[in-house]
Amino acid sequence: MTYEDASHIAQTWGLVLLAVLFAAALVYALWPANREKFKRAAHAPLADEDEDGRQD
Repeated sequence: MTYEDASHIAQTWGLVLLAVLFAAALVYALWPANREKFKRAAHAPLADEDEDGRQD
């Protein structure tokens, strides 16, 4: 196996791996059960309370 062959295989399977990981991340982000978790995370910087419910 030459360097060119190995490079071609790595680039091809690297692209496939990247596409699969991107699809998995997209499905995770858009899964309906995760909606509330992401909504809480989006509003966390705007919250005036600590985790234990106290206000500063």
